[in-house]
Amino acid sequence: MSTIRKLTIEEFPPSLLEIPQPQKTLYLAGTLPPEETILLTVVGSRKYTSYGKMACEKIILGLAGYPIAIVSGLALGIDTIAHRAAIEAGLKTIAVPGSGLGEKALYPASNLALAKEIIARGGALLSEFAPDFRATQWSFPQRNRIMAGLSRGVLIVEAEEKSGTLITARLALDYNRDVYAVPGSIFSDSAHGSNTLIRRGATPITSSVDLLAALGFETAQEDFAAKENANPEEILVLELLREPLPRDAIIQALERPTHEINTLLSVMELKGLIKERLGYIYRAN
Repeated sequence: MSTIRKLTIEEFPPSLLEIPQPQKTLYLAGTLPPEETILLTVVGSRKYTSYGKMACEKIILGLAGYPIAIVSGLALGIDTIAHRAAIEAGLKTIAVPGSGLGEKALYPASNLALAKEIIARGGALLSEFAPDFRATQWSFPQRNRIMAGLSRGVLIVEAEEKSGTLITARLALDYNRDVYAVPGSIFSDSAHGSNTLIRRGATPITSSVDLLAALGFETAQEDFAAKENANPEEILVLELLREPLPRDAIIQALERPTHEINTLLSVMELKGLIKERLGYIYRAN
């Protein structure tokens, strides 16, 4: 584990100093992103569904290349998926566990390797608890204050009707942060909480384009620089990739033989126009 150090008040992320009763102590391992980076908290159910996992990965992957860092709680479930998707997308990520940052205390212990990878990839671990503090039942709701306070907004991927995830959403509202939620199936217990948030005014997010627009990015503008080196067939693919798509979806949309599309996509990747991660293809710009 990277060196753990106690931050001075002057080193606190400015957004945390804005919230009521801010933390008096903060411990950091790794490196916080530059102040101009937009921090987005992504949290959800530990008992996630395959839909929740796919939605989380696809949305975060679509943020690749933007000055955004993903904040989450290092917990099992959607938190872990969010951290890993951020790493895959080349984004920095900040983990805020409900424990101290020492290797013997870090919770959950099964995510120690992930914590080390987050730091190795230029991200950070942040906690108000002493390094040897072991997680308790009350420490998780308490750490949610940091996740809500750090960020421009909070994205809820899946949440049951009564869950710690909704505590983070409520705190975000209290701190005048934006709350976003991925709509879920009406038949899924894991989606009752997130669907309720939408009914109460949370911004529904169905794609990375939705999220980028909500965060204030202009996503409709064409990337002329990329298209200067693209032929007409490649431009058609770039037009499709307003958000990441699986290879099969591109083949189906272009209505061309599979081997021709595979060749086209391979050439585009060599030219640096597209990338493929987590089973999805997205624009490299």
